[in-house]
Amino acid sequence: MTDKPFLTDIKTLRERARRHIERGAVTEGYGADRKTVIRLLNEALATEIVCVLRYRRHHFMAAGINAQSVAAEFLQHAIEEQAHADQIAARIVQLGGAPDFSPRGLLTRSHAEYVAGDNLIDMIREDLVAERIAIDSYREMAAYLGDGDPTTRRMLEGILAMEEAHADDLATLLAEMGN
Repeated sequence: MTDKPFLTDIKTLRERARRHIERGAVTEGYGADRKTVIRLLNEALATEIVCVLRYRRHHFMAAGINAQSVAAEFLQHAIEEQAHADQIAARIVQLGGAPDFSPRGLLTRSHAEYVAGDNLIDMIREDLVAERIAIDSYREMAAYLGDGDPTTRRMLEGILAMEEAHADDLATLLAEMGN
């Protein structure tokens, strides 16, 4: 058994809470490189914005016999990707950063590409590729954070789970369409 106390004594906790109060949620116990985390989150934000835009285009451009149900799926994914973007932007602010919504450089910050797709199958494939990119990106970001920033890690893990569900939905659509 270790002699290390389970929790910092209350007096020390209170004293530390009063120091650097302007940092808000970022206390002395924050264990990650905040600047790197904010940069990664701004890349994730750009990725989500690009995905929203691509899904929205696909929603409106879907045509063909299966278009109505696939367009509905595209719209649902766009809404969920926008929610991810909002979560990420809020976390950036909590960490004392500024979310980068600028369209300038959006595609260079984004991990995913914006590929329009010429037909319904191409659209589904491009969305699936983007989801697979997001899955690997979020998995690597969560691993990088480890215990250094458990709040951001858990947020990214939640988004990762949704991206995996999106990928599964899209793979199912491709299979149902014979591709």
